[in-house]
Amino acid sequence: MANEMASGQSPERVEDAALLMGKGRFVDDLGVPPGTLHAAILRSPHPHAEILDICATEALALPGVVSVVTGRDIEKLMRPFLVAVRSRIEHYPIAIDRARYVGEPVAVVLARNRYIAEDAAELVEVSYRPLAAAVDPEFALTNGASVLHPSQGSNLASERSFSYGEPELVFANPENRTFEIQVRYPRSMATPIECMGLIASYDSAEDAYEVTTHFQGPYAVHPVMAMALGVPANRLRIKTPPDSGGSFGIKQGVAPYAVLMGLASRVSGRPVKWIEDRMEHLTAAGSATNRVVNLKAAVDGAGRIHALDWDQIEDVGAYLKAPEPATLYRMHTAMTGAYAVSNLSIRNRVVVTNKTPTGLNRGFGGPQVYFPLEQLVRRIAIGLGLDPLEVIQRNLVPAIAMPYITASGGRYDSGDYANVVARAAQDGGLTELKARRDAARAQGRLYGIGYAACVEPTISNMGYITTALTPEERERSGPKGGAQATATVSVDALGGVSITIASVPQGQGHRTVMAQVVAPILGIDLASIRVSSELDTGRDVWSIASGNYSCRFAGAVCSAGVRAASELRGRLARIAAAKFDCEPNDVEFENSKVFPKDAPEKGIDFKRLAGESHWAASTLPQGVGPAISVTAHFSPDVLQPPDPEDRINGSAAYGFVFDFCGVEVDPDTGHIHIDKYVSAHDAGVILHQGMADGQTQGGFAQGLGAALMEELVYDEEGNFLAATLADYPLPTACEVPDLKIIHAGTKTPVTLTGAKGIGEGTTMSAPVCLANAVSDALNIEQIELPLRPSRVAAILEAQGR
Repeated sequence: MANEMASGQSPERVEDAALLMGKGRFVDDLGVPPGTLHAAILRSPHPHAEILDICATEALALPGVVSVVTGRDIEKLMRPFLVAVRSRIEHYPIAIDRARYVGEPVAVVLARNRYIAEDAAELVEVSYRPLAAAVDPEFALTNGASVLHPSQGSNLASERSFSYGEPELVFANPENRTFEIQVRYPRSMATPIECMGLIASYDSAEDAYEVTTHFQGPYAVHPVMAMALGVPANRLRIKTPPDSGGSFGIKQGVAPYAVLMGLASRVSGRPVKWIEDRMEHLTAAGSATNRVVNLKAAVDGAGRIHALDWDQIEDVGAYLKAPEPATLYRMHTAMTGAYAVSNLSIRNRVVVTNKTPTGLNRGFGGPQVYFPLEQLVRRIAIGLGLDPLEVIQRNLVPAIAMPYITASGGRYDSGDYANVVARAAQDGGLTELKARRDAARAQGRLYGIGYAACVEPTISNMGYITTALTPEERERSGPKGGAQATATVSVDALGGVSITIASVPQGQGHRTVMAQVVAPILGIDLASIRVSSELDTGRDVWSIASGNYSCRFAGAVCSAGVRAASELRGRLARIAAAKFDCEPNDVEFENSKVFPKDAPEKGIDFKRLAGESHWAASTLPQGVGPAISVTAHFSPDVLQPPDPEDRINGSAAYGFVFDFCGVEVDPDTGHIHIDKYVSAHDAGVILHQGMADGQTQGGFAQGLGAALMEELVYDEEGNFLAATLADYPLPTACEVPDLKIIHAGTKTPVTLTGAKGIGEGTTMSAPVCLANAVSDALNIEQIELPLRPSRVAAILEAQGR
């Protein structure tokens, strides 16, 4: 009932009024405790250097400066951060004896206000001894590379190999052809409109820390922070502000700063506030990983792929920062993409380099996988003289196979991929687009069409990262699995309903959608419901899986809301049934009334029934408890720890995305014009049509930016060359074309709402779809990102155009 009433509707967002009136409350808008100090961070200008001495005498002499905190101060008060893999790399939130990337914190200046702190930071004198830098991940693995962490002995942080089925035999079969591609996927980042920030304080009497920040989660990082601080988890309280100006994954990266500023508060004896500026964000907030991929496919003469062999080198920057290597292993369950391939081999190497440590960014892991895979599909088509769309269609997982188990253990829950492709082609006008391409080429113009077929994993299994460990290591550390979501639904004495969710929205509209899901269950209107958009680990019910990532809201968090609301309805129904002398199942909730199914004239107001548990608890029917509040949890049963053969269902539900586009390349400038872009989705039940389309459009904009212009550039010595938005251009409304969105969803049986996720799909598909279109226009087999005019012009020049 809840899904039917919610599906396809787009009620007005309750979040928007405050934002449109300028009344949003972000971290920097919040009041601070008396005596709060403001922090400025002195950062390393060197990519790799020993820190010989730090002299803060002049800085401390500046009026208004209270303290200068260095790595040696911090080292005495904490332990290194834990990570998912076994290594001897020690990571602190500030450099201790050497700096390992441009922008690494070296000292924190605390002063009466930010202006004084910034001035004082310039007076801190640091003596460095520069060291050689290892920037390229392949070079970092060689014997000639400078070792970032001598305790590790090399720049290899982790290595694992996997084999599923019989890939060696399939590749050795002389009836199959081998196609191969090498890809270097570049670094980019999410760049939300609001940078990171926090207010931290230390309570010496309780030995406890409190941090107000827009930490996104996963809250699995909360125990990592607590263990680093050396306190029980209940003595680290994280509170989120009412509003957050976007995140797209990156604000999980505030965790090291939460620890750093918490300890700065401890050292100074005063609360500390820190707000990141844009240059700091670009330089040091954390990017998506860059990756070197060698991918091979064994293919028969009809274009069917029988085996894939992945060799991946993941560049995580200077430290392996929790929750990394999540970006590498999130897609482990779906390395065959949307294709029915039963033989698979994977080699994963995690490498440290003198670059900013990486973290979660929208679609994390997806673009790095689909960029080589979908380019390889096109190369197969060229090699066999087939249309790329034919190769896609011949390899898609068939609907009859659902739920489909992938070679590495993923359980694709539902879907009719062929139907989505057919719908996209028909409703998106693919035939007309091909005719447009033919006409353009007949005139000598450079016009191409690209495709991308991608599975979108949603609702991450907390155990997928442990696939980076051997089965023996997993056995010693204990099983990890599940995706616990939590929601509390409460009713007050006047019939108002309040909902608290263990999720942290950054503008997506969670308050609106959760109210939309719960309202029909209780038979009340949306205006009667208020959803809290803040999370407080010291007050609310949450788990380590809590947070807002991997599109878990519509499927997991809303399912918890459905479960809690349904249980509360059941309690209210038992109270009402005693009044109406009927069975609880015969009680209806509709239009803010409660009544027996066969006698609606006997109905009473919802608020009157709800109030009885508050006003007249002694009159409740015998054996029926009060109906005031219910907390419910939801974790799909399909999410189990990895098995001894390293198979893992890494996500609960899997959406499907099929994109195609037409582009034209200017032969004189190399500029790319997107003529048409179509994106078709199976995201299960759509809870809010407007927000689903908004998520798709936003994901496309970020995917387009990664495809055409965005790259975090380092030179060969490790110097950072993209520290301003002039050097790191972002797409604006002028660069983002209209997007044709098509929904062809299959209800997933895994969630109570029937919803999967839709927020990351086009971030994964757009880069390779656009790259394939440009390759088609230029008549080449593959191309690297970003597709800047200079890169395209160089290809044209080499072709003699």
